[in-house]
Amino acid sequence: MLDSFFNAIFGKLIQWNPLGGLIVLCFILTLIITIIYKYTSNQKAMKELKDKLKEHQLEMKKFKNDTQKLMEIQKQAMDVNMKYMLHSFKPMLFTFIPIIIMFGWLRNVYEVTPISFIGITSWLWIYIIFSMIFSLGLRKIMRLV
Repeated sequence: MLDSFFNAIFGKLIQWNPLGGLIVLCFILTLIITIIYKYTSNQKAMKELKDKLKEHQLEMKKFKNDTQKLMEIQKQAMDVNMKYMLHSFKPMLFTFIPIIIMFGWLRNVYEVTPISFIGITSWLWIYIIFSMIFSLGLRKIMRLV
């Protein structure tokens, strides 16, 4: 669908160096996703919810022998966790369709382009590894929860 568009922008990079092209694309996509996440999520509310989850975890450790109290704390923690997940759902709505389109193009490109990184020959696994690394770094730099 958008193959010619992506080929015009990134095709030369992938032809020049398939692994380097994938890593650059991975960084660009991760950066875009992280920026969207930062500006579409309520970071203050998410930080508060994350702190509440940590408090609940500490309480659960204290009351690990009291099953009644432990169940009560777990229920509260699950409620807080659900609210946290709802906050992180909004950014996913903005990024899901573009990522699916980009992954379709990447799949088409790397079906015919051999690639290898430390013995891994699947472009998807290479993408996942680098996106985790880039995401951790970018989240630290942007101070995201």
